[in-house]
Amino acid sequence: MTKIKVGIAGATGYTALEVARLLMAHPEAEVVAATSRAEDGNTLAEVHPSLAGRCDVPIENLDAKTIAGKCDVVMCCLPHGASAETVHALVQHDVRVIDFSADFRLSSLEVYEKWYGVKHPWPERVGKTVYGMPEFFADEIATADVVANPGCYPTSAILPLSPLVKSGLIETTDIIVDSKSGVSGAGRSAKVATLYCETNESIAAYAVGSHRHGPEINDLVSRIAGAPVQTLFTPHLTPMDRGILSTIYVRKNGHSVDEMMQCLRDQYAGSPFVNVVDHLPATKHVAGTNYVQMTVRDCGDRAVLVCVIDNLAKGASGAAIQNMNVMFGKPETMGLA
Repeated sequence: MTKIKVGIAGATGYTALEVARLLMAHPEAEVVAATSRAEDGNTLAEVHPSLAGRCDVPIENLDAKTIAGKCDVVMCCLPHGASAETVHALVQHDVRVIDFSADFRLSSLEVYEKWYGVKHPWPERVGKTVYGMPEFFADEIATADVVANPGCYPTSAILPLSPLVKSGLIETTDIIVDSKSGVSGAGRSAKVATLYCETNESIAAYAVGSHRHGPEINDLVSRIAGAPVQTLFTPHLTPMDRGILSTIYVRKNGHSVDEMMQCLRDQYAGSPFVNVVDHLPATKHVAGTNYVQMTVRDCGDRAVLVCVIDNLAKGASGAAIQNMNVMFGKPETMGLA
């Protein structure tokens, strides 16, 4: 059996660690290359000690042609801007790419450059790259050369909102998305706001009205549902390692919560990782997994949607493995169940 050969570009962060960890459990894929300018000469296990004894792949400062020659697919775990440059170079050498940055998620170049504050290095691909959510775009993912891996917060909002908007069960305005994330969502680099003394025994809102995932939520829900949507999104940092809980407040459009629950169950009946549940979901219910739990509660003229994911799994690296499986004709759950 020939395994899928996977490269990891930008191998030092939490998402890269999670990709490597998941791939070690994948029966038909293996990490064969890893790149990082900062850690050139070390191995993945030396940079990520939890991989000790299990992953001795060297980290090298490889050019696009070299890494493309080694791999069938590259997981690009670089920040926005730098990621698009690398993805562009890789695609020129006929290797498929799953991009973890926001560089190819949005439909509009103008919106991207406004919110990310950079000139896009590959502008002609903006709006022409498949969004990596197999629950809605599996056919396009299967043949794609580049897949835009979804944002973590957007995943927790797009999945519950899109079917309800598309079915006309909720109003498309006055949607409030209140999300809380573990500290790993801020990345591995040192920042004062994510130091232990700052986050322990505390919860804090941040980027109020200015978080870059807000436009992604609006864009993708509108794209999937076929109706323009505006949401008010506020993220919060909570003192836990991983997980996202989104509490979403919507106005009922003359329909019941039972209808909403049935709509979600119908939409995700064939989706192996999305579970519509009767209980109130908690982040512990999905920690370390690629699963999603969501439910709906009645609240007068509003309904409250609750959705939980693991930000490093379904919110990043697990979704990337799911996308890789679809790209190479494997069952979506391979290496993830």
